[in-house]
Amino acid sequence: MTVLDERPSAESATFAADRMSAALPHLLSRVAQGDHQAFARFYDLTVDRVYGLVSRVLRDPGYSEETTQEIFLHVWRHATDFDASRGSALSWLLTVAHRRAVDRVRSETALARRTLMSGVAGTSIQFDEVSAAAELRDTRQRVISTLDELTPLQRESLVLAYYHGLSYREVSEQLSVGLPTVKARIRDGMRKLRTSLADVA
Repeated sequence: MTVLDERPSAESATFAADRMSAALPHLLSRVAQGDHQAFARFYDLTVDRVYGLVSRVLRDPGYSEETTQEIFLHVWRHATDFDASRGSALSWLLTVAHRRAVDRVRSETALARRTLMSGVAGTSIQFDEVSAAAELRDTRQRVISTLDELTPLQRESLVLAYYHGLSYREVSEQLSVGLPTVKARIRDGMRKLRTSLADVA
């Protein structure tokens, strides 16, 4: 047998995928009954697909891993929600995963905006001129637009460091992310903010 012969054929790969799809509904029904072994098997068969989808939405390894864990916790708690008459088990799982990932993006964006607006509203500087007020609105919009371009981890790191006064190490501990990663995300985020506001000062 040659090395080429040992490679899985397209037919065998398709067969394996079909076998997996056929196994998932049965595993989910067992998960709904509290079967830990069935859940472990379900996880092993699907985690790569779930993580791949989530990472494409969030574009951040740390948040993707955390969100993937949340998705499988949802599966464990809500396996009874799966209805085979409405689609395949894999489609149900990936729909749950996509919704959870999108919700995470929206949540992080909303948090950054609320914090930013609170900081701007709390300033004691008085603007008496219309031009100054317009400039403030323009600056605020530039910052909000730039925040939308940051990754969730960059946004949350900046909020914790500059609006909550946490040190890099405290941010690292709160987000459960390595200190070098936090420093890099804050540095990159601030660079984007400075670039966006360069012509405002």
